[in-house]
Amino acid sequence: MYIKPLNLTNYMYAYKYKDIALALYEALIPDPFYIELLRGNPNNEYTRQERLMKYMDYSMTEGEKYGRLTIAGNPAYGAAIWSKPLDQATDNEKSLLKKDFIKTHMGETALDAYSTIVSFMSEQIDAVPPDAWYLSIAGIKPAYQGKGLGADLLNAILDETDKNGTPTYLETFTPRNIRFYERIGYKIAKEVFEPVTSCNYWIMVRG
Repeated sequence: MYIKPLNLTNYMYAYKYKDIALALYEALIPDPFYIELLRGNPNNEYTRQERLMKYMDYSMTEGEKYGRLTIAGNPAYGAAIWSKPLDQATDNEKSLLKKDFIKTHMGETALDAYSTIVSFMSEQIDAVPPDAWYLSIAGIKPAYQGKGLGADLLNAILDETDKNGTPTYLETFTPRNIRFYERIGYKIAKEVFEPVTSCNYWIMVRG
């Protein structure tokens, strides 16, 4: 019996931050992590864009619930998503909801890639203080890059964490981002080869 495959692109999803999701998509689509999430998706640019935009939108709502979300500009041209340390039960809840979202809206291949990469990366953060906030996603629409807006996007949270004596950390697959993060106080804690993407990435810590 023939069973029509599920059209994930049209699966019901209500955007909250669609314009900002598009800005993050445009900023981060060259990143090896996101390239890998889309590797098993149909070779259709619109479909791939829609799926990654949903991922960005979901991640922003996740940041609001479990951490912090900052949005830059009016109209918005960028966003930063921060995760705070969570108790085990809440962290498990967050992880299960994220994986369910990816499976539903991006497919099993994307979920396998996400789970494998995130599991590997979570084992590499031995140099990160346990109370550190994590900058999980940060992006500025390409047309607005190179104007000093990236630092402005991050400073609201960094001012708060500095005041509280709270360290922060991030991971970047993009070598040209290293100098930017160093300018705002981050230092490389570790360079790691990630086997799924076959790329190096850098763990950077501040505070």
